[in-house]
Amino acid sequence: MTTLDTRSTRGPARRAELLDELVALVLAEGFAAFTLDELARRLRCSKSTLYGLAASKEQLVVAVVKRFFQRATAAVEQRAAVPDDHRERISAYLLAVSEQLQPASPAFFADVAAFAPAREIYERNTRSAAARVQQFVADGLAAGTIRPVHASFVGAAVASVMGAIHRGEITAVTGLDDAAAYRELADLVVAGTAPR
Repeated sequence: MTTLDTRSTRGPARRAELLDELVALVLAEGFAAFTLDELARRLRCSKSTLYGLAASKEQLVVAVVKRFFQRATAAVEQRAAVPDDHRERISAYLLAVSEQLQPASPAFFADVAAFAPAREIYERNTRSAAARVQQFVADGLAAGTIRPVHASFVGAAVASVMGAIHRGEITAVTGLDDAAAYRELADLVVAGTAPR
């Protein structure tokens, strides 16, 4: 009985650990060039262990990208919950997005852009992040802590810039990586909503 209990809790824990190792590997090196054999070798596990996580490489990539964004979202929300001031909350949120994206390599972003299921996960997270910034602006307007601005416009502008960051357009024009671009966006939104 005790052995079974240990195994049943160790299985999910090991799967979570493997997913976390995969996240770190994929963020550093991307995923397109890897085969399942190479991933198993790098993680020192069997291919059947990887098949326990997902039925194919494509499904494994989706699981890994989802895990990355789930963990990133939780960390970002935790950081944004700390400040009381709405402008500080916007800044904390966007800077936390920047920090979460910092470990992601150009290879990761290129592979995400080229693989539709992963790209959709990134796009969905980008839309959610823009909606959160819009909500912070609306809350600040209601509380009178930011200058009168059009919250929907700010949300749409943030979404547009985030989309351009995601598509690599900001990097192409400015040379900024995604994390640096989010830091610049945070500064821009916070300055733009400062009380006069």
